[in-house]
Amino acid sequence: MKVIAGEARGRRLRAPRGTATRPTSARVRESIFSRLEAKISIAGRTVLDLFAGSGALGIEALSRGADRAVFVDGSKLAASAIRRNLSTLDLTDRTQVIVLEAHRAMAELHRRAERFDLVFVDAPYESQATAAALRAMGELDLIASGGWVAVEMSRRETPPEVPVLERVSIATLGDHRVALYRRTESAPA
Repeated sequence: MKVIAGEARGRRLRAPRGTATRPTSARVRESIFSRLEAKISIAGRTVLDLFAGSGALGIEALSRGADRAVFVDGSKLAASAIRRNLSTLDLTDRTQVIVLEAHRAMAELHRRAERFDLVFVDAPYESQATAAALRAMGELDLIASGGWVAVEMSRRETPPEVPVLERVSIATLGDHRVALYRRTESAPA
């Protein structure tokens, strides 16, 4: 795995050992970022990489100019791989790694009044975790008004409908589906 574009372009990323993590392929990452960059600039954004795994999506955003990224994964092995990748790429000063289950981490981010311009969600496939995470993000007001959410899921999954998020696009790439959402309201109902 390598960073595709930006200041860290071509640099290698390590994935956590074992089969518990499914790293996002270069093809899918390129598709996600091409779709996003057709609509917004990544530069200056505050990013949340939820179910981060290797951290590839958040690191790609940092490489492309995002100001800051928070990585969340419940696995200590994943967190270790993310920290190693951030250190190797000299990105640790613009990041935070949270080792908690996604909903507990989102509750903590809400307590700290964090809001994100760009969120990546790459939950375990077919676990219903994607829909639950999107609903929680809206309820906890973690997505800034006008913010974007990029979701990677199995092509067998249907992108969920979520209050406060407008589904902008859906694309199928082999076994993967990518959905983009945009926050349209300034506060949760």
